[in-house]
Parts: sequence; structure tokens; C-alpha cells
Amino acid sequence: EEFGGTIEAYTYPDEFAECDGSATVVAGLRAGQQARKAFGLAYRTLIGNDTELDSHGYMLHLVYGATCSPSQRSYATKNDSPEAITFSWEFSTNPVNFTGFKPTSYMEIDSTKFTSETDKAKLKALEDKLFGTDKDEAYLPLPDEVATTLGYTAG
Repeated sequence: EEFGGTIEAYTYPDEFAECDGSATVVAGLRAGQQARKAFGLAYRTLIGNDTELDSHGYMLHLVYGATCSPSQRSYATKNDSPEAITFSWEFSTNPVNFTGFKPTSYMEIDSTKFTSETDKAKLKALEDKLFGTDKDEAYLPLPDEVATTLGYTAG
């Protein structure tokens, strides 16, 4: 099975340039058509219902081993009706190991399933890893660490 999709954004961090196939030669000079660096990402989508609307919950989506290629970009000259350019990349993935399971490129976490205070604390611990805290930098934990953080024990 393959996992892939499209990422669209108005801007991106400088660190993503390597994933886009660009390399900084010297400050202000970038070379394109370079080897693309693999990356992972996390994003969140809302889950709504008829009573709580968008406050019902959310899904965390984790993507591993992604590589991308930019879609066409069109630039326009300055005019009376300026429009922001959007960047777009098609991505595909190479699965990463997940002990006890087949390798995976995608995981999703449903916040509505974490109902006890203990479960909510586990979800918060994962989100602290994903989004960082005042003390710790954000990072994308690998599937084994995600499962362990959320309380999975093999056996």
C-alpha cells in the first residue's frame, strides 16, 4: 500500500527548502534541482457533531518518510488585483518500522477516544512531543514511541 497526497501552503519555513529540492549555496543564493530530503509532518483536523459542533474533538494525523516534488508555480506581475501565490507539493511516502505491525507511513489519533483523565494525560504527553513546550522542542516521534506514549504495551 502507498500513502501520498498534496500539501498546499502560502509559505513554508526555510528548513523545508531541502525537502523541496533546493540548496543554499551562500546567503541569498539557492540552487534548485537538488536531492530532496525526506520529512515527516503532523497536522490536526476537527471532528464536529450536532451538539458540540467543532468542539467535539479532533484527529491528529502523523505522516512519516515523505518526499515531495513541487507542482507548477505561476508568478504574476504587480497589478491592481494582487493575489497571494500558493505553493503546492505532491508527496509520496516510504513506510517506517513499527514493532509488532507492518511498516507504516501514516497514523491517526482520535481525541474523542481519550475520555479518562489518565488517557487525556497520555494524549497531552504526545501533543507536547509533537508541538513542543516552553522547555522542550517539538519533534515527530516514531510509531513505536507514539504507541508507547499512548499506553500500548506489546504482548
